[in-house]
Amino acid sequence: MLQVQDLTVEVGGKNVVQGATFTVMARDKVGIVGRNGAGKTSMFKVLGGDNEPAAGKVTRSGMYGYLTQDPKNSAVDDGRTAITHILSGRSIDDDLVRLEKLRIAMEEEASERNVNRYSRAEEEFRMKGGYSADSEARSIAAGLGLKADRLDLQLKVLSGGERRRVELSRILFAGSDMLLLDEPTNHLDIDAKTWLLNFLRNYKGALLVISHDLDLLDEEITRVLHLDRPDEDDTGEVVEYRGTYSQYKRTRAEDEARLAKKAMMQAKEVARLQEVVDRFGAKATKAAMAHSIEKRIARIESEGVGPVRRDRKLTVKFPDPPQSGETVIRAHGLSKAYGGPAVFEDVAFDLGRGERLLVLGLNGAGKTSLLRILAGETTANLGHFEWGHNVCAGYFAQEHDLLDPHQSLLWHMRRELPSASTLTETQLRSLLGMFGLQGEKVFQDSGTLSGGEKTKLALAMLMVGRNNVLLLDEPTNNLDPASREAVANALETWKGSIIMVSHDTEFVQQLQPTKVLLMPDGQVDYFSNDWLELVSLA
Repeated sequence: MLQVQDLTVEVGGKNVVQGATFTVMARDKVGIVGRNGAGKTSMFKVLGGDNEPAAGKVTRSGMYGYLTQDPKNSAVDDGRTAITHILSGRSIDDDLVRLEKLRIAMEEEASERNVNRYSRAEEEFRMKGGYSADSEARSIAAGLGLKADRLDLQLKVLSGGERRRVELSRILFAGSDMLLLDEPTNHLDIDAKTWLLNFLRNYKGALLVISHDLDLLDEEITRVLHLDRPDEDDTGEVVEYRGTYSQYKRTRAEDEARLAKKAMMQAKEVARLQEVVDRFGAKATKAAMAHSIEKRIARIESEGVGPVRRDRKLTVKFPDPPQSGETVIRAHGLSKAYGGPAVFEDVAFDLGRGERLLVLGLNGAGKTSLLRILAGETTANLGHFEWGHNVCAGYFAQEHDLLDPHQSLLWHMRRELPSASTLTETQLRSLLGMFGLQGEKVFQDSGTLSGGEKTKLALAMLMVGRNNVLLLDEPTNNLDPASREAVANALETWKGSIIMVSHDTEFVQQLQPTKVLLMPDGQVDYFSNDWLELVSLA
């Protein structure tokens, strides 16, 4: 299926992976884990064939489907519909075009040659399951939460999350021997995630997956490949563990404790031997013994485990917000449509200084559309809203729409600087460093970042302006557990106002919203933990 030999992956002149060797066979279910920015997605791009390795060899056999973290496909530009793109997973779309051409040719000239050509093609199409393909494709798409009427629309009019689900549907429909999936549960509600987990549970091929979804890692994974790269300047190595993610966490903690104890004992022995050398090294009669002990020290240090280095822990703190008026926003009769029926109508709410509004609703209820209206990225068809006195709002977009893939991290930070800001480049780099984005990485284009790193960049950009209101659309997507905890801790104590969309129940519970806005109805209620069940469904 997949053989990896002595693999080295280079990004920005640094080896993020070196000397990796492993094999993935049929029915293997393998999870790749590691901190945000360790290089998991970069390694995945090499495994999936998007990039070439700096050294080593990757051998693939059989058909494989590769879901990138940010799918970009030419189908968006060629005008094809979502269902046509899904059918292309088995070339059903091309088969239908060919059949239609042969049918027209047969009707124009019913020669024996044309009739036979059409008959053969039609029989091949039938044997291939072509007549049931549309129904099967729509069933997979429905399982992943795509509404039937959205499948007949052109890809270019769908949201980024919908296009990603279409691409995942195409890959699953294709019936590959091996699946390489980078964060497959992103943008999925609880029903769609449950459907996908059941699909993967029954999948007979090999699975290689990057995910921070603990349900997926615990239920579907039987091996873990840990990309061990504690810091940006380190060279990563792949360490293999057997079992689920929870079993891996326990085993890794035991390994770290054992290595730490061994390193401590080793340091004590080196210190003891060095004391002997210091005591007797100056004596001519003991010089030979001291020299022998020095060799022994050198051997221990060269063969020893060295100090145990753990992934860097983030500590995030949002700047104190400037004082705003008592009411930060009032919205009246907001409605939004995209050329068809309204997504939502007559939505009205207000929010006070320091309050937090949770926007809830199922997929397609207009949650992201509402935040885009408030952020000024689009306009409402009807209704209006006004910000309160001295309000400055920062917007975190779920799809990272505000990031320019061809500009550096520092460029993005400079762009967010208010005209009167006195922040220096050193201070901007410190804000990025707070999220683990440091060193030469700050000069990289944002398009080279992993999904988790893009989330961190977008959050760091919110710190540059003098924001006292934050519009957050799924701010914990792509973050590893430690980073998610750091961001939640920072926002929990932040004194500004927040309007947020999230399906992360732990994050929502920690931030304790003041109010809930239920979309698309526009119902406003005070928050209680009773709403958390709906959060997981959203």
